[in-house]
Amino acid sequence: MRSPTRLLLFILVLGLCPASALLAQTAPAKKATAAKAKQPEPALTWHDVTTWGVEGRAFGDMPRKRWFDRLPAVAEGKVTDAVWGLSRDSAGMMVRFKSDATLLWADYTLNKSRLAGANMTAIGASGLDLYARDDAGKWRWVGVTRPDGQTVRQEIIAGLKPGLREYAVYLPLYNGIEKLSLGVPPGAKFEPLAPRAEKPIVFYGTSITHGASATRPGMVHTAILGRRFDRPVINLGFSGNGRMDAAVGELLVTIDAAVFVIDCLPNMGAALVRERTIPLVRQLRAARPETPIVLVEDRRNTNSWILPARNQHHTDNHAALREAFATLQKEGVKHLHYIAGDDLLGHDDEAATDGSHPSDLGFMRQAHQFEPVLREALAGR
Repeated sequence: MRSPTRLLLFILVLGLCPASALLAQTAPAKKATAAKAKQPEPALTWHDVTTWGVEGRAFGDMPRKRWFDRLPAVAEGKVTDAVWGLSRDSAGMMVRFKSDATLLWADYTLNKSRLAGANMTAIGASGLDLYARDDAGKWRWVGVTRPDGQTVRQEIIAGLKPGLREYAVYLPLYNGIEKLSLGVPPGAKFEPLAPRAEKPIVFYGTSITHGASATRPGMVHTAILGRRFDRPVINLGFSGNGRMDAAVGELLVTIDAAVFVIDCLPNMGAALVRERTIPLVRQLRAARPETPIVLVEDRRNTNSWILPARNQHHTDNHAALREAFATLQKEGVKHLHYIAGDDLLGHDDEAATDGSHPSDLGFMRQAHQFEPVLREALAGR
């Protein structure tokens, strides 16, 4: 606690130092920040990623309305308008390359001017997320873009440790891409890596699968699992619209998947679960008799402990999916797996942003629950 004399001196100093002078003292720092933001672009060689391709872009060479769309053009008018619109986000797409560059830049144009959401950061919704393999071959995080407009041309990272290594760039979760190029200094090695030939893990789900509320694109559980299994992933999460639609099923069966993960319950009630689960599994199994299928219960909202009606909703959903699973097993459906929902976000109520959508902690916990079931499903494949 200040003495009366020291307090009086403090007030006198403030009185002798007008607000304009105090602001002037902060001006150099502000100017320095502005100067850094507007630093001149170094000499760069640019590489258009469409010339070698991205992973997570399913359906082969089927024509698309836009190169980075998740669904092919034939889907328009077959899936719902909402699913079609959401499919134009680039969630789950990832581009790989090798380089010895000490700095990396990105130049890309976004489809939507809205860069963030109520529970999504601009980095997660509209940013790029860079990973690299370390000397042991493990994927590790490196840096992100910080979008401030529909056109983004900025440094991702500089001062990189010298050496040739593999990189992966995850594309935005809740925005679409019109074009994307990566820049390195002239003379730096840059080796494009074509999408891997391994069969992908295919996720069909809701806003959670889509990526809400990961703080950056590499933190959604589908991406975490892709790194853990070192295998391509296809993300067909449609925010608010993952409802086991037969029209989406028609598209799923065209993918030669390593495993199908059906995680639609957060957008469904028990009646719809009973109505659609068995037909969707039969649809997939008729076209892909040996491909494993994983059915996933919905997570319980982290505040459902104090919301009896919501808690009952989850209980009813889980019961309906278990009934469908048991029926399919009795029918002799092979390679069918199940993930319970109660443990997906843990039990401390701390793993969601809004009770419903996982935080990064929630996505990590969800990946932990998915991993052993997927390892069992993928065994020998």
